[in-house]
Amino acid sequence: MDISEVAKRSGVPASTLRFYDEKGLITSVGRRGLRRIFNSNVLVRLELISLGRVVGFSLDEIARIFGDNDSPEINRQLLLDKAEELDKTIRTLTSMRDGLRHTAECSAPSHLECPKFRRLMGLAASGAIKGVSTKGVSKK
Repeated sequence: MDISEVAKRSGVPASTLRFYDEKGLITSVGRRGLRRIFNSNVLVRLELISLGRVVGFSLDEIARIFGDNDSPEINRQLLLDKAEELDKTIRTLTSMRDGLRHTAECSAPSHLECPKFRRLMGLAASGAIKGVSTKGVSKK
């Protein structure tokens, strides 16, 4: 399959495919003119890359999952560590959501007079709580 067919079938832009090829995440098997050619197994690799990105793995972590052969070798401890990281993110997001809801419904005359809101402000200022990126998370 040439790069345009892979892009069409996978939904991954050709520029991203070229980047993944340069990083070694996928491998072209040749060229037809200026176009890179890929085996059909590239689609499965792209699905694995997408899944890895959605759950928060870096491209370097994903590259280690693929190793040096075509068959992914997924370290189970890496998966457990990522699951724990996601649990922590869920707890943080839940706390932030609950704080926002409390603040919206608080009967204090102003937000700055709400003890819970002030405590959240202090925690944020001290770095004890951090914002959570939802980049790449589906909004569906």
